[in-house]
Formats: sequence, C-alpha cells, structure tokens
Amino acid sequence: MWRSIASNALTFLVVALFLFGGVLIWAQREYHAQGPLTAAICLEVPRGTNMRAVSEDLSEQGAVKSAIMFRVGADYGDKTQALKAGSYLVPEGASMAEITDIVTRGGASTCGTEVVYRIGITRATVQVRAVDPATGRYEEQASFDPGEGDTPEIYAEVKDTAGTRFRVALAEGVTSWQVVAELTQIDVLDGEVDVPEEGSLAPDSYEILPGDSRADVITRMKERQEVILAQAWSNRAAGLPLESPEEALILASIIEKETGGPQERREVASVFVNRLDKGMRLQTDPTVIYGITKGEGPLGRGLRRSELDAETPWNTYRIDGLPPTPIANPGRASIEAALNPADTEYIYFVAKTLDPRDGHNFAVTLDEHNRNVAAYRALEAQRDQ
Repeated sequence: MWRSIASNALTFLVVALFLFGGVLIWAQREYHAQGPLTAAICLEVPRGTNMRAVSEDLSEQGAVKSAIMFRVGADYGDKTQALKAGSYLVPEGASMAEITDIVTRGGASTCGTEVVYRIGITRATVQVRAVDPATGRYEEQASFDPGEGDTPEIYAEVKDTAGTRFRVALAEGVTSWQVVAELTQIDVLDGEVDVPEEGSLAPDSYEILPGDSRADVITRMKERQEVILAQAWSNRAAGLPLESPEEALILASIIEKETGGPQERREVASVFVNRLDKGMRLQTDPTVIYGITKGEGPLGRGLRRSELDAETPWNTYRIDGLPPTPIANPGRASIEAALNPADTEYIYFVAKTLDPRDGHNFAVTLDEHNRNVAAYRALEAQRDQ
C-alpha cells in the first residue's frame, strides 16, 4: 500500500514539475513575444510610482496582455527596483521585455512634448519640442528668447498639457549669477534662491517638474558638481601645482573659458599648469573680464588697456597664481583636463583664426608665440579692411 502511495506521489510530482516547466517556458515566450499595441503610445511614469502601477497602466492602454506577467517578468529579470520616472515612447508591437527595458533604462525624454530651458553663455532660450511617433525623434516646434517679445502660443498650450516634460540645460561656462537669473524667469518653478558659489553648479541637463522649487534645482546642480569634482580629484595626475579640489575647480573654470574646442582642453590645461610650475602669471583675459562683471552677464566688448592694468583679485595679469574663486561653472571635461593635463612644454597659446571654434596655436618659446600672434593680427587686419 505504501509503495503504491509513494509511486503515485512520485508520478504526481513529475507531472507537476513537467507542467511547471511548460508554464515557465510559455511565460518566457509570452514575455518576449510581440505585444498587442497597434500604434505607439506615450507612457508616463511619475516620480515615486512603482512597477505595479506601471503594469496596470500598460494593461489599460493595451500595451501588455497581462499586468501580472509583466511584473513577474520584470522581477525575474531583477529590474523592478530599476524603474525610472519619465515619459517613454512605447513602439507598436513592443514586447513586455522591451517595455521593461524602456522604463528601466531611463535617460532623455523619449515621448510627448518637451520644454527645454537652455541657459547659455550669451543668451537663454526656451525650446518647445515634440516627438514624431514614427521615428521617436524630437522635432522643434518653437524656440524663443524669454526676455524678448511675446511668448509663442504653443508654449502656453503645452505648458499646461498633461505629459509635457520640462528640462533645464546649462551650457558649460555659464556663471552662477546667470543660472539664478534665468531660473527666476522659468514660470513652472517656485520660490526664491540666492546666487550660489561660482563654479559649484554642474553644467548638464536637469529634469524638472512644475512646482519644483528653484532652491531644490540648485541643490541638485551643486550635488552633481561635488560628485564630478570628487571623482576627478581622486583620479588626478601626480605632481600637479594644485593643493585642493577648490583650486582645481578654479583652474578648470579658466580652462573652460579659454578653450576653443573640446579636443584641446588638455593642451590648454598644460599651458596653465606649466605656468604655475614655473611661477609665471597666468595672464588670461577671462579672469580680467570676471573682475569687471563678477559673472553678471557677458562683457559684450573687447578689453581696454586700462582694464588689463587694473588691480582686481581676479586679474591674472596683476596677481600671482590662481584667482580667489572660479570665474564660471566648468563642465566635467574641463575639470578632468585640469587634473590630467596633456604632457607638454607649452607656455603660450593664441587663437588660430578669428573663429574661436578653430582652436589655438601653442608655443614653447616666446619667439614662436610672437610669430603666432603676428599671424593672428594679420587676420584681424584683413577683417578690418
């Protein structure tokens, strides 16, 4: 009798395991199979939501056959906790596996309408963009200067439309005063904020939500810059004439304002490091400009001889070593260049052409530098003629 019971139990266990294996294989196939969507949709994943809410939303929009299976698949792939807030374009026929990857990969906005507040060196712009569902790429709908003229109607329309995303994008080399001045003009943000320390904000793109406080946005910018600076400082080259991360940030801001193109940041950095090593003055115009403007917008004209001779804490024609503070907010690349400059003997540099994007001619000797300067002056003379 017991032998019969044991035999039946074993048979039942084998059948159960077989059925479970079959169900598992079927579920895996369903999870990776083409989904039921017949047209792309925009999926909103709010901050603070969870995978259960997302799965139910997907089910209601007809993007998945089973909310439960979607959650189980995401959990099985160890992606449940990787959910990221955003607006995502879910393409036609996307499988549950593909959708899981979309909502956990995150990144830039990929769906719907987006408003980007761009804070640049010389001007700020507001850009309204919309995704073309057929390509998943953004197409510009409008772009305007918030300080000039009337605001386009499309901005007022999309600002209050559900699903619109908002970003603040900082250009490398903007000053803290410029950032705060432009944040004050962004009407979807609330509250007041003081101008933070120069150099303490990371030029980058920041997702914002209507009602966010300006102080919180500034805090996020500062926290990101702290991380970038700490990482670069821990990986710095040996023997640099920099005693602290703060000095590195000052040097990086000078590099940021002097660099004609990203490909030569480390060469520009080497010039200033070599000058510091030799006890030479840095003699860089952007520091003089900062002593005049204190970062409150661009100078808008050339420097005068009297200004080059003026005694200010930032005038590196008149002071030894580094100025007391950064002169802008440098980006990651300039911070890394300051702490890992190219290995050169360059002491001088001057622009190659009248277009700053063309970079610089570098020199080791004063005679070589004077020839480079003469070539640049000849270009200026041709322009003036």
